[in-house]
Amino acid sequence: MTIKTMTMPQLGESVTEGTISQWLIQAGDTIEQYQPVLEVMTDKVNAEVPALYSGKIVRLLANENETVDVGTPICEILIESNQDEVTVENTNSSGTLQTDKSEAETKQEIMKNRYSPAVLTLAQEHQINLSELTGTGLSGRITRKDVMNYIKQNKAKSNQSINKIPANITSAKKNTKIIQSINREIPVTGIRKAIATNMVRSKTEIPHAWMMIEVDVTNLVAYRNAEKDKFKEQEGYNLSYFAFFLNAVAKALKEFPELNSSWQGDKIIQHKDINLSIAVGNETELYVPVIHNVDEKSIKGIAKSVHELAYKAKHNQLTQADMEGGTFTVNNTGTFGSVQSMGVINYPQAAILQVESIVKKPVIINDMFAARDMVNLCLSLDHRILDGVICGRFMSHVKTILENISGDTTPIY
Repeated sequence: MTIKTMTMPQLGESVTEGTISQWLIQAGDTIEQYQPVLEVMTDKVNAEVPALYSGKIVRLLANENETVDVGTPICEILIESNQDEVTVENTNSSGTLQTDKSEAETKQEIMKNRYSPAVLTLAQEHQINLSELTGTGLSGRITRKDVMNYIKQNKAKSNQSINKIPANITSAKKNTKIIQSINREIPVTGIRKAIATNMVRSKTEIPHAWMMIEVDVTNLVAYRNAEKDKFKEQEGYNLSYFAFFLNAVAKALKEFPELNSSWQGDKIIQHKDINLSIAVGNETELYVPVIHNVDEKSIKGIAKSVHELAYKAKHNQLTQADMEGGTFTVNNTGTFGSVQSMGVINYPQAAILQVESIVKKPVIINDMFAARDMVNLCLSLDHRILDGVICGRFMSHVKTILENISGDTTPIY
Protein backbone atom coordinates (compact mmCIF):
# COMPACT_ATOMS: atom_id res chain seq x y z
CA MET A 1 0.00 0.00 0.00
CA THR A 2 1.47 3.33 -1.00
CA ILE A 3 0.26 6.87 -1.21
CA LYS A 4 0.47 8.69 -4.52
CA THR A 5 0.16 12.44 -4.84
CA MET A 6 -1.80 14.12 -7.62
CA THR A 7 -0.63 17.56 -8.71
CA MET A 8 -2.30 20.43 -10.53
CA PRO A 9 -2.07 19.51 -14.24
CA GLN A 10 -1.10 21.96 -16.97
CA LEU A 11 -4.37 22.42 -18.82
CA GLY A 12 -3.03 24.00 -21.95
CA GLU A 13 -0.12 25.84 -23.44
CA SER A 14 1.01 28.90 -21.43
CA VAL A 15 -1.29 27.94 -18.54
CA THR A 16 0.68 28.26 -15.30
CA GLU A 17 -2.03 27.91 -12.68
CA GLY A 18 -5.57 26.69 -12.14
CA THR A 19 -8.45 27.41 -9.79
CA ILE A 20 -10.17 24.48 -8.11
CA SER A 21 -13.83 25.24 -8.72
CA GLN A 22 -15.16 22.05 -7.12
CA TRP A 23 -13.98 18.79 -5.63
CA LEU A 24 -16.05 15.86 -6.86
CA ILE A 25 -14.73 13.53 -4.15
CA GLN A 26 -13.89 13.72 -0.47
CA ALA A 27 -11.35 12.15 1.86
CA GLY A 28 -12.26 8.51 2.38
CA ASP A 29 -13.92 8.02 -1.03
CA THR A 30 -12.89 5.05 -3.15
CA ILE A 31 -12.24 6.02 -6.76
CA GLU A 32 -11.38 4.37 -10.05
CA GLN A 33 -8.63 5.45 -12.41
CA TYR A 34 -9.79 8.11 -14.91
CA GLN A 35 -12.83 8.94 -12.76
CA PRO A 36 -13.30 12.75 -12.58
CA VAL A 37 -12.17 13.96 -9.16
CA LEU A 38 -12.21 17.75 -9.45
CA GLU A 39 -13.12 20.64 -11.73
CA VAL A 40 -10.44 23.16 -12.60
CA MET A 41 -10.88 26.57 -14.16
CA THR A 42 -8.26 28.42 -16.14
CA ASP A 43 -8.46 31.35 -18.47
CA LYS A 44 -8.78 28.81 -21.27
CA VAL A 45 -11.39 26.33 -20.15
CA ASN A 46 -13.36 24.78 -17.33
CA ALA A 47 -12.29 21.12 -17.24
CA GLU A 48 -12.79 17.97 -15.21
CA VAL A 49 -9.54 16.33 -14.07
CA PRO A 50 -9.51 12.51 -13.95
CA ALA A 51 -7.88 10.39 -11.24
CA LEU A 52 -4.41 9.13 -12.12
CA TYR A 53 -4.82 6.04 -9.94
CA SER A 54 -7.47 3.73 -8.52
CA GLY A 55 -7.61 3.77 -4.75
CA LYS A 56 -8.89 5.63 -1.72
CA ILE A 57 -8.63 9.37 -1.19
CA VAL A 58 -6.40 10.04 1.84
CA ARG A 59 -6.75 13.80 2.01
CA LEU A 60 -7.31 16.89 -0.08
CA LEU A 61 -4.40 19.33 -0.10
CA ALA A 62 -6.12 22.36 -1.64
CA ASN A 63 -9.48 24.03 -1.06
CA GLU A 64 -12.24 24.92 -3.46
CA ASN A 65 -11.84 28.37 -5.06
CA GLU A 66 -8.11 28.18 -4.32
CA THR A 67 -5.73 29.02 -7.18
CA VAL A 68 -2.53 26.97 -7.24
CA ASP A 69 0.45 26.74 -9.59
CA VAL A 70 0.82 23.89 -12.05
CA GLY A 71 2.64 21.01 -10.33
CA THR A 72 1.37 21.87 -6.84
CA PRO A 73 0.22 18.76 -4.86
CA ILE A 74 -3.57 18.81 -4.57
CA CYS A 75 -4.54 15.41 -3.14
CA GLU A 76 -3.18 12.08 -1.91
CA ILE A 77 -4.49 8.66 -2.99
CA LEU A 78 -3.88 5.33 -1.25
CA ILE A 79 -3.24 2.71 -3.91
CA GLU A 80 -2.60 -1.03 -4.07
CA SER A 81 1.08 -1.32 -4.92
CA ASN A 82 4.35 -2.91 -3.84
CA GLN A 83 6.04 0.45 -3.95
CA ASP A 84 7.10 1.81 -0.58
CA GLU A 85 7.36 5.51 -1.31
CA VAL A 86 5.09 6.41 1.61
CA THR A 87 3.99 4.18 4.46
CA VAL A 88 0.36 4.42 5.39
CA GLU A 89 -0.24 5.07 9.03
CA ASN A 90 -3.51 4.82 10.86
CA THR A 91 -4.54 8.26 11.94
CA ASN A 92 -7.47 10.02 13.40
CA SER A 93 -6.81 13.23 11.51
CA SER A 94 -9.17 14.74 8.97
CA GLY A 95 -7.75 12.38 6.38
CA THR A 96 -8.67 9.18 8.32
CA LEU A 97 -9.54 6.21 6.15
CA GLN A 98 -11.79 4.55 8.69
CA THR A 99 -15.26 5.91 8.57
CA ASP A 100 -18.28 4.43 10.16
CA LYS A 101 -21.50 3.76 8.32
CA SER A 102 -23.20 6.97 9.38
CA GLU A 103 -20.29 9.08 8.15
CA ALA A 104 -20.35 7.31 4.80
CA GLU A 105 -24.06 7.90 4.45
CA THR A 106 -23.59 11.54 5.32
CA LYS A 107 -20.88 11.93 2.70
CA GLN A 108 -23.03 10.19 0.12
CA GLU A 109 -25.86 12.57 0.86
CA ILE A 110 -23.51 15.55 0.53
CA MET A 111 -22.23 14.28 -2.80
CA LYS A 112 -25.75 13.97 -4.14
CA ASN A 113 -26.23 17.69 -3.58
CA ARG A 114 -22.95 18.78 -5.19
CA TYR A 115 -23.49 19.91 -8.77
CA SER A 116 -20.97 20.89 -11.42
CA PRO A 117 -21.32 24.25 -13.23
CA ALA A 118 -22.41 22.39 -16.39
CA VAL A 119 -25.22 20.66 -14.48
CA LEU A 120 -26.36 23.92 -12.86
CA THR A 121 -26.31 25.73 -16.22
CA LEU A 122 -28.44 23.05 -17.88
CA ALA A 123 -30.82 22.93 -14.93
CA GLN A 124 -31.27 26.71 -14.99
CA GLU A 125 -31.62 26.80 -18.77
CA HIS A 126 -34.32 24.10 -18.81
CA GLN A 127 -35.87 24.98 -15.42
CA ILE A 128 -35.18 21.54 -13.95
CA ASN A 129 -35.55 20.71 -10.27
CA LEU A 130 -32.42 18.63 -9.70
CA SER A 131 -33.95 16.93 -6.65
CA GLU A 132 -36.22 15.04 -9.08
CA LEU A 133 -33.28 13.39 -10.84
CA THR A 134 -31.46 10.19 -9.91
CA GLY A 135 -27.70 10.57 -10.29
CA THR A 136 -25.48 7.89 -11.80
CA GLY A 137 -22.18 9.48 -10.76
CA LEU A 138 -20.08 8.82 -7.70
CA SER A 139 -22.25 8.40 -4.57
CA GLY A 140 -25.33 9.19 -6.62
CA ARG A 141 -24.00 12.50 -7.88
CA ILE A 142 -25.96 13.98 -10.79
CA THR A 143 -23.84 14.26 -13.93
CA ARG A 144 -24.32 16.29 -17.07
CA LYS A 145 -25.31 13.09 -18.89
CA ASP A 146 -28.08 12.50 -16.33
CA VAL A 147 -29.51 15.95 -17.00
CA MET A 148 -29.31 15.54 -20.78
CA ASN A 149 -31.13 12.20 -20.56
CA TYR A 150 -33.78 13.78 -18.35
CA ILE A 151 -34.30 16.59 -20.85
CA LYS A 152 -34.55 14.13 -23.73
CA GLN A 153 -37.00 11.81 -21.97
CA ASN A 154 -39.26 14.55 -20.70
CA LYS A 155 -39.22 16.93 -23.62
CA ALA A 156 -42.69 16.06 -24.90
CA LYS A 157 -44.09 15.94 -21.40
CA SER A 158 -42.54 19.28 -20.53
CA ASN A 159 -43.98 20.91 -23.64
CA GLN A 160 -47.45 19.70 -22.69
CA SER A 161 -47.01 21.02 -19.17
CA ILE A 162 -45.93 24.42 -20.42
CA ASN A 163 -48.98 24.66 -22.66
CA LYS A 164 -51.26 23.96 -19.69
CA ILE A 165 -49.85 26.71 -17.49
CA PRO A 166 -52.52 29.37 -16.92
CA ALA A 167 -51.73 32.82 -18.18
CA ASN A 168 -51.86 34.35 -14.70
CA ILE A 169 -49.25 31.88 -13.42
CA THR A 170 -46.97 32.63 -16.39
CA SER A 171 -47.31 36.31 -15.66
CA ALA A 172 -46.49 35.72 -12.01
CA LYS A 173 -43.33 33.85 -12.93
CA LYS A 174 -42.23 36.70 -15.17
CA ASN A 175 -42.76 39.15 -12.35
CA THR A 176 -40.74 36.94 -10.03
CA LYS A 177 -37.84 36.95 -12.50
CA ILE A 178 -37.97 40.73 -12.65
CA ILE A 179 -37.85 40.99 -8.88
CA GLN A 180 -34.96 38.55 -8.69
CA SER A 181 -32.95 40.51 -11.26
CA ILE A 182 -32.87 43.56 -8.99
CA ASN A 183 -29.69 43.94 -6.91
CA ARG A 184 -28.45 40.60 -8.07
CA GLU A 185 -25.00 39.76 -6.68
CA ILE A 186 -22.64 37.84 -8.96
CA PRO A 187 -19.56 36.40 -7.21
CA VAL A 188 -16.37 36.87 -9.20
CA THR A 189 -15.35 33.24 -9.25
CA GLY A 190 -14.58 30.54 -11.74
CA ILE A 191 -13.85 31.22 -15.36
CA ARG A 192 -14.74 34.92 -15.04
CA LYS A 193 -11.99 35.33 -12.43
CA ALA A 194 -9.51 33.50 -14.67
CA ILE A 195 -10.45 35.70 -17.64
CA ALA A 196 -10.02 38.81 -15.51
CA THR A 197 -6.56 37.68 -14.40
CA ASN A 198 -5.43 37.03 -17.98
CA MET A 199 -6.87 40.32 -19.21
CA VAL A 200 -5.00 42.25 -16.50
CA ARG A 201 -1.83 40.40 -17.48
CA SER A 202 -2.34 41.26 -21.15
CA LYS A 203 -3.02 44.95 -20.47
CA THR A 204 -0.22 45.40 -17.91
CA GLU A 205 2.52 43.42 -19.67
CA ILE A 206 1.76 44.02 -23.35
CA PRO A 207 2.30 47.52 -24.81
CA HIS A 208 -0.73 47.61 -27.09
CA ALA A 209 -0.77 49.61 -30.32
CA TRP A 210 -3.78 49.79 -32.63
CA MET A 211 -4.62 50.44 -36.26
CA MET A 212 -7.67 50.17 -38.52
CA ILE A 213 -8.27 49.89 -42.26
CA GLU A 214 -11.46 50.12 -44.32
CA VAL A 215 -12.06 47.36 -46.88
CA ASP A 216 -14.47 47.25 -49.84
CA VAL A 217 -15.99 43.76 -49.70
CA THR A 218 -18.70 44.29 -52.32
CA ASN A 219 -17.36 41.40 -54.42
CA LEU A 220 -17.27 39.13 -51.35
CA VAL A 221 -20.88 39.95 -50.45
CA ALA A 222 -22.08 39.25 -54.00
CA TYR A 223 -20.12 35.99 -54.19
CA ARG A 224 -21.28 34.71 -50.81
CA ASN A 225 -24.93 35.66 -51.43
CA ALA A 226 -24.88 33.78 -54.73
CA GLU A 227 -23.58 30.61 -53.08
CA LYS A 228 -25.04 30.57 -49.55
CA ASP A 229 -28.40 28.89 -50.23
CA LYS A 230 -26.94 26.06 -52.31
CA PHE A 231 -24.17 25.61 -49.76
CA LYS A 232 -26.62 25.42 -46.84
CA GLU A 233 -28.73 22.87 -48.69
CA GLN A 234 -25.73 20.68 -49.55
CA GLU A 235 -23.70 20.95 -46.33
CA GLY A 236 -26.30 21.61 -43.65
CA TYR A 237 -24.58 24.65 -42.13
CA ASN A 238 -24.09 28.29 -43.07
CA LEU A 239 -21.54 29.72 -45.45
CA SER A 240 -20.53 32.61 -43.20
CA TYR A 241 -18.60 35.72 -44.12
CA PHE A 242 -16.29 34.90 -41.23
CA ALA A 243 -14.89 31.87 -43.10
CA PHE A 244 -13.69 34.16 -45.91
CA PHE A 245 -12.07 36.56 -43.43
CA LEU A 246 -10.25 33.69 -41.68
CA ASN A 247 -9.06 32.43 -45.06
CA ALA A 248 -7.72 35.88 -45.96
CA VAL A 249 -5.95 36.28 -42.61
CA ALA A 250 -4.33 32.84 -42.93
CA LYS A 251 -3.04 33.69 -46.40
CA ALA A 252 -1.65 37.00 -45.13
CA LEU A 253 0.04 35.32 -42.15
CA LYS A 254 1.91 33.04 -44.54
CA GLU A 255 3.16 36.16 -46.28
CA PHE A 256 3.94 37.98 -43.01
CA PRO A 257 4.87 35.28 -40.41
CA GLU A 258 6.09 37.99 -38.03
CA LEU A 259 2.49 38.41 -36.85
CA ASN A 260 2.13 34.67 -36.26
CA SER A 261 4.41 34.91 -33.23
CA SER A 262 4.32 34.87 -29.44
CA TRP A 263 6.32 36.57 -26.69
CA GLN A 264 8.33 34.09 -24.58
CA GLY A 265 10.23 36.28 -22.12
CA ASP A 266 13.74 36.55 -23.57
CA LYS A 267 12.81 35.40 -27.05
CA ILE A 268 10.10 35.58 -29.71
CA ILE A 269 8.70 32.34 -31.12
CA GLN A 270 7.61 32.55 -34.75
CA HIS A 271 5.13 29.72 -35.29
CA LYS A 272 5.20 27.53 -38.37
CA ASP A 273 1.58 26.39 -38.06
CA ILE A 274 -1.20 28.93 -38.53
CA ASN A 275 -3.71 28.16 -35.80
CA LEU A 276 -6.41 30.82 -35.48
CA SER A 277 -8.15 31.40 -32.17
CA ILE A 278 -11.75 32.57 -32.60
CA ALA A 279 -14.17 33.92 -30.02
CA VAL A 280 -17.36 31.89 -29.62
CA GLY A 281 -19.73 31.65 -26.71
CA ASN A 282 -23.01 30.64 -25.21
CA GLU A 283 -25.44 32.92 -23.43
CA THR A 284 -23.24 33.35 -20.35
CA GLU A 285 -19.63 32.59 -21.21
CA LEU A 286 -17.11 33.37 -23.93
CA TYR A 287 -14.51 30.87 -25.11
CA VAL A 288 -11.58 31.09 -27.52
CA PRO A 289 -11.21 27.71 -29.26
CA VAL A 290 -8.71 27.17 -32.04
CA ILE A 291 -8.94 26.18 -35.72
CA HIS A 292 -5.67 24.46 -36.53
CA ASN A 293 -3.78 24.80 -39.82
CA VAL A 294 -6.31 27.18 -41.32
CA ASP A 295 -4.03 27.82 -44.30
CA GLU A 296 -4.53 24.18 -45.35
CA LYS A 297 -8.33 24.34 -45.30
CA SER A 298 -10.81 25.34 -48.01
CA ILE A 299 -13.56 27.86 -47.37
CA LYS A 300 -15.89 24.93 -46.75
CA GLY A 301 -13.45 23.38 -44.26
CA ILE A 302 -13.13 26.65 -42.36
CA ALA A 303 -16.91 27.20 -42.30
CA LYS A 304 -17.37 23.67 -40.97
CA SER A 305 -14.81 24.21 -38.20
CA VAL A 306 -16.48 27.47 -37.15
CA HIS A 307 -19.88 25.75 -37.10
CA GLU A 308 -18.61 22.81 -35.02
CA LEU A 309 -16.82 24.98 -32.45
CA ALA A 310 -19.81 27.31 -32.09
CA TYR A 311 -22.08 24.29 -31.52
CA LYS A 312 -19.72 22.88 -28.88
CA ALA A 313 -19.54 26.22 -27.09
CA LYS A 314 -23.31 26.59 -27.05
CA HIS A 315 -23.76 23.09 -25.58
CA ASN A 316 -20.78 23.20 -23.17
CA GLN A 317 -18.93 20.48 -25.09
CA LEU A 318 -15.61 22.23 -25.74
CA THR A 319 -12.60 20.20 -24.64
CA GLN A 320 -9.11 21.24 -23.61
CA ALA A 321 -7.84 20.07 -27.01
CA ASP A 322 -10.23 22.50 -28.71
CA MET A 323 -8.64 25.40 -26.83
CA GLU A 324 -4.94 24.69 -27.32
CA GLY A 325 -2.31 25.87 -29.77
CA GLY A 326 -3.65 29.24 -30.95
CA THR A 327 -1.06 31.46 -32.65
CA PHE A 328 -3.21 34.43 -33.75
CA THR A 329 -6.74 35.55 -32.82
CA VAL A 330 -9.54 36.76 -35.12
CA ASN A 331 -12.62 38.13 -33.37
CA ASN A 332 -15.91 38.57 -35.23
CA THR A 333 -17.14 41.65 -33.37
CA GLY A 334 -19.35 42.54 -36.33
CA THR A 335 -21.80 39.90 -35.12
CA PHE A 336 -22.99 42.43 -32.54
CA GLY A 337 -23.20 45.36 -34.97
CA SER A 338 -19.89 46.88 -33.94
CA VAL A 339 -18.13 49.03 -36.55
CA GLN A 340 -14.94 49.87 -34.62
CA SER A 341 -13.26 48.25 -31.61
CA MET A 342 -9.88 47.62 -30.00
CA GLY A 343 -9.29 44.02 -28.94
CA VAL A 344 -7.15 42.93 -26.01
CA ILE A 345 -4.38 40.62 -27.22
CA ASN A 346 -4.75 36.94 -26.28
CA TYR A 347 -1.52 36.53 -24.28
CA PRO A 348 1.19 35.57 -25.36
CA GLN A 349 0.16 36.01 -29.00
CA ALA A 350 1.49 38.99 -30.96
CA ALA A 351 -1.79 40.45 -32.24
CA ILE A 352 -5.57 40.19 -32.52
CA LEU A 353 -7.72 41.21 -35.51
CA GLN A 354 -11.30 42.44 -35.08
CA VAL A 355 -13.70 41.97 -38.01
CA GLU A 356 -16.44 44.59 -37.76
CA SER A 357 -19.89 44.81 -39.34
CA ILE A 358 -20.27 44.97 -43.10
CA VAL A 359 -22.09 48.22 -43.83
CA LYS A 360 -23.42 49.42 -47.18
CA LYS A 361 -22.57 53.11 -47.69
CA PRO A 362 -21.72 55.63 -50.44
CA VAL A 363 -18.13 55.60 -51.64
CA ILE A 364 -16.50 57.86 -54.25
CA ILE A 365 -15.14 55.88 -57.18
CA ASN A 366 -13.81 57.73 -60.26
CA ASP A 367 -15.31 60.96 -58.89
CA MET A 368 -18.76 59.38 -58.66
CA PHE A 369 -20.75 58.07 -55.71
CA ALA A 370 -21.32 54.34 -55.59
CA ALA A 371 -23.07 52.11 -53.07
CA ARG A 372 -20.48 49.68 -51.71
CA ASP A 373 -20.31 47.08 -48.93
CA MET A 374 -17.60 48.28 -46.53
CA VAL A 375 -16.04 46.74 -43.42
CA ASN A 376 -13.50 47.98 -40.88
CA LEU A 377 -10.68 45.67 -39.77
CA CYS A 378 -9.04 46.63 -36.47
CA LEU A 379 -5.66 45.25 -35.38
CA SER A 380 -4.20 45.36 -31.85
CA LEU A 381 -0.49 44.52 -31.79
CA ASP A 382 2.18 43.80 -29.20
CA HIS A 383 4.67 46.61 -29.75
CA ARG A 384 7.46 44.51 -28.24
CA ILE A 385 7.15 42.08 -31.16
CA LEU A 386 5.74 44.15 -33.99
CA ASP A 387 5.91 47.68 -35.34
CA GLY A 388 3.61 49.74 -37.51
CA VAL A 389 5.45 49.06 -40.78
CA ILE A 390 5.08 45.29 -40.81
CA CYS A 391 1.52 45.48 -39.48
CA GLY A 392 0.59 48.07 -42.10
CA ARG A 393 1.90 45.80 -44.86
CA PHE A 394 0.02 42.86 -43.35
CA MET A 395 -3.26 44.76 -43.21
CA SER A 396 -2.79 46.05 -46.75
CA HIS A 397 -2.31 42.46 -47.94
CA VAL A 398 -5.48 41.31 -46.13
CA LYS A 399 -7.35 44.18 -47.80
CA THR A 400 -6.08 43.20 -51.27
CA ILE A 401 -7.14 39.57 -50.76
CA LEU A 402 -10.62 40.49 -49.57
CA GLU A 403 -11.27 43.08 -52.29
CA ASN A 404 -10.41 40.55 -55.01
CA ILE A 405 -12.49 37.60 -53.82
CA SER A 406 -14.38 35.77 -56.53
CA GLY A 407 -15.10 32.23 -57.66
CA ASP A 408 -11.79 32.22 -59.54
CA THR A 409 -9.54 33.47 -56.72
CA THR A 410 -11.32 31.85 -53.74
CA PRO A 411 -13.10 28.60 -54.56
CA ILE A 412 -15.37 27.32 -51.81
CA TYR A 413 -14.41 23.64 -52.22
